[in-house]
Amino acid sequence: MKKLTLLLFILLNLLGFSQTLSSKLDKETLALGEVGILRIQISNLQSKDVQSAPKNELLPFHFEEVKDSISKKADTYDRIIEFAIFEEGNFTIPELEFKVNGRILKTIPYQIEVINTAQKGDQINDIMKNKEVNLDVQDYWQLYKWYILGALIVLALIFVIYQLIKYGKRRKDSPVVMTNQTLRELDQLKKKKYIETGNYRSFYVELIDISRNFITKQYKIPADVLLTDDLIDVMKMNNSISPENEKIIEEIFLRGDLVKFAKIFPDQENMQNDFDQLKTFVKRSSKDLEVEQLRTGV
Repeated sequence: MKKLTLLLFILLNLLGFSQTLSSKLDKETLALGEVGILRIQISNLQSKDVQSAPKNELLPFHFEEVKDSISKKADTYDRIIEFAIFEEGNFTIPELEFKVNGRILKTIPYQIEVINTAQKGDQINDIMKNKEVNLDVQDYWQLYKWYILGALIVLALIFVIYQLIKYGKRRKDSPVVMTNQTLRELDQLKKKKYIETGNYRSFYVELIDISRNFITKQYKIPADVLLTDDLIDVMKMNNSISPENEKIIEEIFLRGDLVKFAKIFPDQENMQNDFDQLKTFVKRSSKDLEVEQLRTGV
C-alpha cells in the first residue's frame, strides 16, 4: 500500500511539474500566396530556457515566413509564425523540435494543400487607375540626363580617336617624315658599299627605286609606274618640282637606264656624284612643296 502511494505521488509530481507543448495550424488548405498561421505554446516552463531554430528559420524551404514572433514569460513560451507558399501542391510542416532544460519536445506534423484559386477568364483590375503626370523639360532632363551625357561622351571619344588617327596619318605622310625616311634609305644603300666595289648595276637599280618611291609619295606623281621619258614629261608639266631638282632627277634616271642596259659603265666618281645629288634633291624637296603651296594657295 505504501509503494502504491509513493508511485502515485511521483506520477502527480511529474505531471504537475513537466512542460507541455501544444501547436495549432489555422488552415490546412491555402491559396497561392495566402498567409497561414502556426501557433506554438509551451506551458509550465518554471522559468526554464527554451532552445529552438532562430527566427524565420523554423519552417522548411518552400515556406516563405512573413512574420515570426516569440513571446516568453516565466511560465509560458508562445511563438506565432505567419507564412505563405507560392507553389501549388501538398506540403508538410514536419515535427518541430524545442529543447527545454535538456528535454526535447516535438510538435505534431501538419499537411498543407496549396491551390490556385484564379480561374481562366477572370478579369484582373488595377487597384488604382493610372495617374497622368505632366512633365516639363527639367523632369525629362532628370529622367534622361545620364543617357544624354553618356551619348555625348561616346561622341567625344569617337571624335578624339578620329582626330588622332587623322593626325597620325598626316604625320606619317608629311614631307619632313618622308624626307627623313628616304635619307635613312640612302644611308642604308651607302652602307652596302656598291660604289667602293664598283657594283654599278645594283647601285643604280636601288638608287632609282628609292627615287621613284620618294617622288611618288612626296610629290604625288606616279613615278613608280611611269617610264623614264614619261616621268620627265610629267614632272615638267606638273611644275611641283623646281627646275634644278628636275635636272638632277632627269640625269640620274637617264644614266640609270643606260647602266641597266649595259650601254655605259660609270666610274666611282659618277656614282658618288649621283648619290650626293639625289641626297641634295631629297633634302630640298620640302622647299619645292612650300613653293607649290604658295603658288596654289593651299
